[in-house]
Amino acid sequence: MAASPDLVISQLYGAGGNANTTFFTHDYIEIFNRGSAPVTAEGWSVQYGSATSTGAWSGKSALPTFTVEPGQYILIQQQSGGSGQPALPGPVIVPQSGFNMSGTTGKVALVRDTVTLSGATPAGENIADLVGFGTANGAEGTRAPAMSASLALFRANGGCADSDDNSVDFATGAPAPRTSASARNTCGATVPQAKPIVPVCPASLALEQGKPGAVLLRASDEDSIVNGAVIASGSVPGISLGSLVAASANGGSASVNLQGAASLASGSYPLVIRFTNNAGQEATCPVNVSVSGAATIPQIQGAGAASPFANVSVSTEGVVTHKVSNGYFIQDANGDGDPSTSDGLFVFTGTAPLVAVGDLVRVKGTIVEYKPTGALRTYTEMKDVTGTDVLASGNSVTPANIAFVPGMDLARFEAMLVNISNALTVNQTNYLGDRGELTLSVGRRETATNRFRPGTPEALALAASNASNELVLDDSWFITPPAATPPCADVVACSGIPYLGQDGTVRAGDTVSNLVGVVDFGAIGGGRTAFKIQPTMAPSFTRSNPRLAAPELPAGNVKVASANVLNFFTTFLDGADAWGRTGQGCKVGSTTRPSNCRGADNMPEFVRQRDKIVGELKAIDADVVGLMEIQNNDDIAVDYLVKQLNAATGFETYAYVPKPATTGTDAIRVAMIYKPAKVTPVGGALSDGDAVNNRPPMAQTFKAANGAKFSVIVNHLKSKGGCGSGANADLGDGQSCNNATRVLQAQRLASYFIPQVVAAAGDPDVLVIGDMNAHGFEDPIHLLNQAGYVNQLERFVRPSGIPYSYVFDGESGYLDHALASASLDAQVVGATEWHTNADEPTVIDYNTDAKSAAAQALFKNDPFRSSDHDPVVVALNLAPAYADISSSVGVTGSGLRVDIFKNTYSGTLTFTNTSNAPITGPVHVVFSSLTPGVTVATRTGMLGTEPYITISNGTIPVGAKVTLSVVYSSPARKGVGFVTKILSGSL
Repeated sequence: MAASPDLVISQLYGAGGNANTTFFTHDYIEIFNRGSAPVTAEGWSVQYGSATSTGAWSGKSALPTFTVEPGQYILIQQQSGGSGQPALPGPVIVPQSGFNMSGTTGKVALVRDTVTLSGATPAGENIADLVGFGTANGAEGTRAPAMSASLALFRANGGCADSDDNSVDFATGAPAPRTSASARNTCGATVPQAKPIVPVCPASLALEQGKPGAVLLRASDEDSIVNGAVIASGSVPGISLGSLVAASANGGSASVNLQGAASLASGSYPLVIRFTNNAGQEATCPVNVSVSGAATIPQIQGAGAASPFANVSVSTEGVVTHKVSNGYFIQDANGDGDPSTSDGLFVFTGTAPLVAVGDLVRVKGTIVEYKPTGALRTYTEMKDVTGTDVLASGNSVTPANIAFVPGMDLARFEAMLVNISNALTVNQTNYLGDRGELTLSVGRRETATNRFRPGTPEALALAASNASNELVLDDSWFITPPAATPPCADVVACSGIPYLGQDGTVRAGDTVSNLVGVVDFGAIGGGRTAFKIQPTMAPSFTRSNPRLAAPELPAGNVKVASANVLNFFTTFLDGADAWGRTGQGCKVGSTTRPSNCRGADNMPEFVRQRDKIVGELKAIDADVVGLMEIQNNDDIAVDYLVKQLNAATGFETYAYVPKPATTGTDAIRVAMIYKPAKVTPVGGALSDGDAVNNRPPMAQTFKAANGAKFSVIVNHLKSKGGCGSGANADLGDGQSCNNATRVLQAQRLASYFIPQVVAAAGDPDVLVIGDMNAHGFEDPIHLLNQAGYVNQLERFVRPSGIPYSYVFDGESGYLDHALASASLDAQVVGATEWHTNADEPTVIDYNTDAKSAAAQALFKNDPFRSSDHDPVVVALNLAPAYADISSSVGVTGSGLRVDIFKNTYSGTLTFTNTSNAPITGPVHVVFSSLTPGVTVATRTGMLGTEPYITISNGTIPVGAKVTLSVVYSSPARKGVGFVTKILSGSL
C-alpha cells in the first residue's frame, strides 16, 4: 500500500465502557493530518472488520464533512460497552451510526467513500489508511500489537510515521485521545515542537465509608510549567482537589491531592482530572474513587443497567434463597418496593457455598458487572468475598409472581426468587445432557424464514419476537450434570440428567408449569447467553407433544419417505468396520483414512446407531425411502442397511437402488431403497455430477402395481455450516451460510436435472425430497416453488401447526422437504413429519462419548433420536396407467391338450369386442386366481404376482375377435383354473 500523504489513523481504543476498564465510556478512533496542507474530508467513513472477517466488514460510520489542518488531530467516538467511566474529551465527532470494536484484535480503515469494505485486506485508492492489530487476518504489512482494557494503539512520532507496516508504525500505551483542540504536531517541521503534559495518576482511590482519604496526583511538562488542575468530570459533593503546588520551572513536577470526605456514600465515582500549563496545553487522567460500606441489595442493584457500586467493596444482608455449584443467591426479604430495582443478588464463591438455604447472612465483597462472553448486557454480582456471617436460620422469602411474556425485561428480577405463573413450552432439548438446560418460551418458536420470505418485515418481526421470547431452565450446575450416587430409583434417576420423565425423555413441545426459582443470567448451550431460571423446587412437565409409534397420514397406494440417517457409516473412526476388520478408512477425495469417517466411533456405538435407524425405517414402512448422510463407499453401506432392515422385518422386504454413475467425492452421499413387492424400478438411477453439487442428487423412476410411473429425486444441498465468503457468507437475513451455493444447486435441479429425469421416464410425475438445508421460504425452496413444484408440507401440515423437522437454537423449522410436480400434486393424499428426532434430547442418542456410564444407560433400542432430522413421509394415490375393460370383452376358451412328457396344457382363448366402440391397445389379459402350482408359460409379463399376456397392441374394432394360443405349465399335473381380467393401457 502507498504511504498515506496526509490523513492517517493515529490512535485506536476498543475497550470503551467495558466492565474491566476505568478509562473512557466509548471506543474511539483518532485521525491525524501528517501532510503539509489542509485536507477537507467529504463523504468519508471509518470502517471496522473483525479479526477473522473475509467477507463484508461489520462496522461502518459515515462521517460529516470536516477539514483537518496540518499537524491537527480529529477524535471520532464509537459505541460503548457499558457505563461508569469518564466521557471522551471534546471536541469529538459522534457519527449517526457507530460500531463496537474489539478491545483486543480487529481491523480499522479510514475510507474516502462509504462503500462497505470486503475481504481480509481490502486495497484500492478509496482506502486512505488501514490498521490491523492483534490476531487480525489483514493489515498493512504485518499487524500491530493487540490492545487491551488499559492499552490503546498509537502511531509513532505523534502520528507522523507511516512505513506501511502496522507492526513498525504502531505501539501500545495508556489511552490518551487527542482532539482538534490539542497541540499541533507538524510533521517534518524544523522548529521545536511543544512537548505534552505528562500526568501521573493512580487508577483508583479506595476509601472506607465514614473515613476520609486522599491520593497525590502529579504532572510535568518538559518545556512548560504545569500550573493548573481541576476535576473535569464526575465531581460530586465530598470529592475535591486540594491546593495545587505548581511546578517551579519548565520540566518541574506539579502536585495536588485528590480528597474524599468521610460523608461520601458507598459507591463508585469515576473522575477525570485535567492539568493545564502556561503554554495553553492540557492533559487528562482518569481516577476512580470507590467507597466501601454497607448497602441494601436494591441499592446495590440500582435502577440502571449497571450497579452504582460497581468495583466497590460493600457489605449487605439477605436471605439465602438458593445455592448453585459455584455460589448462592440472597434476597432482601422486604425489598424496597421499587419495581425498577431487583431485590436479589448472586454471590460468587467459585466453589460449593457453605451457607444454607434460609440463612440470613451479612456478606462483604466486591460488586462487579459480570459480562459473559458474547453477551450484550452485564449481570450484577458479588465476588472476592472477604467476610460472611450467618445472623439467623430458617428464614424464607415469598416468590414474586410473574407471568413471563415475550419482550419482558427480566433484569428487574435479576437474582430474585420468582414463581412463573403461566405454563411455558419446551423449545429445545439439545443441551439437556451436557449442560442440564431446556429452552423455554411462550408457545413454540418458529424459524422466521420457515414462515416468511427472508428480509421481509414479517420475517424480521418474527425473528425479533423469537429473540425476546426465551427463558432457559437450568439445573443449578454449570458443568455436565453428574450421575446420581447409587442406590437410585431407576435408570433415569441414576443418570443424573434432570427433567427426564419416567419414559426417559422430555420433548420439545412439552409444557412446564409450577416453575419456581431464581432468575439468573449467563452462558447457555450453543455459545449464546440468556436469562435462566435456577429452580428451587421440581417443575411440573406435561407431555403435550407425545411420541407417535409411527407416522400418521392417509393411506394411498404408494408411500415415499425422506430420512436423514445422520452419518450412517459402516467404517468407524477407530479404523474398524461393521464386519470386524481393522485398519480400514473412509475415502474423501484422494485420501482414505479413519479420520475421514463421520459416524460411529467404534462397533458398540455403531450397533446402537444401526438398531435405532433400522427401527425408524421399519416403523415408517415406506415403499420408497430416500436416504441422506450414508457413507459414500459404493453400495456397501446401503446394502448392509437393507440386509439389517430385512432381518428386522423377517423377509426380503427391501432392496436398494444401485448407485448411479456419480456419487460425488464427499464422505457421504444420498441413496434410495424400495420394496420390490410394491414398486419396480424403471431403468437405472440417474445423478447430476455437475461441479455445483458437492453431493449429487439421485433419481430413480418406479412403476407401481397399477402400472403408474413416478420418479423420486433425493437431494442433500450444501450445509448451512462452515461459511464461505462473499455471497456465501452469513448475510444476516436468516438464511445462514452458503445460501448462494444452495440457490445454484436448486437452479441446476429445476432447469437441468428434473427435465432430464422426466425425459428419461417419459412421465411428468416427480417427487423431489431430501435435506435441502433451507427452510420453507428461503431462496432455494422459493425458486423450486416458482418453477412449479408444490410444497407438500405447507399443503398438509401448515393448516394444523408448524411444519418442522429440525430444531436449532430453540427455533423449529423444516430443512427436509417434499415437493411434487404439478402432475403429481393432484395424486398426493397426505404428507407429514414423524417427530422422532428433532424434539428429543441428544443424550439418548447412540453416541457414548462425553457421557457417563449412567447417561449411556438411557439408550433404548427404539426409533427415537436415531438422527437429528425428522423423516418426512408422503402418501401417493397414483392413478393407474390402465383401465379394466373386462365388461367390454367376451372371452371363450377351447379345450386343453395335455403333454404328459412336459406336464403342460395348451389351448386357445378368443376375445371379442362386445362394446359399441373400438378398443385402443395395448390390451392385456390377466390370469387371476390361477391354480396354485400352475404357471402361464407363454406369459408376456407379471402384474404384481399375476401373469398376463398382451392380446393386441393395436385397435380392436367393434365385434372383432382376437385369438391367443396359451400354454400352461403344471409340474404337479393339477387342473388349470383362473379368472380372466382384461386391461387396457400400459402395464
